[in-house]
Amino acid sequence: MRQLVETMRGSQAVRGTILGFPLKGFSLFQGLLLSFASGLLAFWIATGVSIFALLFWNLLGNHSVNFADTYRYIGLPAGLVTLALALPFFIAVWLRGKFRD
Repeated sequence: MRQLVETMRGSQAVRGTILGFPLKGFSLFQGLLLSFASGLLAFWIATGVSIFALLFWNLLGNHSVNFADTYRYIGLPAGLVTLALALPFFIAVWLRGKFRD
C-alpha cells in the first residue's frame, strides 16, 4: 500500500507551477478563458460595488446621478484594465510552459 501511495505521488508531481496552475499541459485556450473570465469578474464586481456606492450617494446627498454611469465609467474600465493585464500574463504562462518542455 505504501508503494502505491509513493508511486501516485511521484506521478502527480508537477515540475513547475505559477499561482497553482501547472505549466505543463496549460493550453492557449485555458489562458484565454482565464483572461476573459478575470476581466468579466472584475467588471461585475466593480459595477456592483459602484452601484451600491452611487445608491448611497444619491440617497444621502439628494443627488440624481444616473446609474448607467457606473457601467460606463467604473465597470468597463475596470474590466478592460484587468483584461489588458491578464491577457499578457496568461499568454506568458502558456509560452513559458511550451518552452520549458
